[in-house]
Amino acid sequence: MNNSLPPNKEHIDSEMVKMEVNLDDISGELLGYVMDLLFEAGANDVYYTPIYMKKNRPAVQLQLLCSEQKVGTMKEILFKETTTLGVRYYPLSVHRLERRFTKVETKWGPVTVKVGMLEQNAVQKAPEFDECKKIAQQHDVPLKTVYEEVWKTMESST
Repeated sequence: MNNSLPPNKEHIDSEMVKMEVNLDDISGELLGYVMDLLFEAGANDVYYTPIYMKKNRPAVQLQLLCSEQKVGTMKEILFKETTTLGVRYYPLSVHRLERRFTKVETKWGPVTVKVGMLEQNAVQKAPEFDECKKIAQQHDVPLKTVYEEVWKTMESST
């Protein structure tokens, strides 16, 4: 990883690893628990994909992304907390956009919006989910209404 740049600046992480296991004999409750453990241990991303294994058995492929330094920790969690007998992992590079944060004032209060910058141009924008969820719950409005208000406010300010 290029340590000369702060993590929010656009850069290439060249020391990342993608890890994966196929699981045909694990419950959904355990999968959720394992996901939490992996994130707490420093995984950058964790996700599941439905697959079919030999003898046409339905299964789940767990994939995660982490830094090379975290591989040992991730393997330990996968072996101890899942039913896998083997872990595959591959080196890869990740191009990360610079992230900027701005506040948008809605009629219910401020919401942080994450802005992804590519060569100084905004190419992605996303309201912070937890803040939108909190507003929806506090004001008893649908979450999608909060998102619509954020987008509408952002559009009118540009």
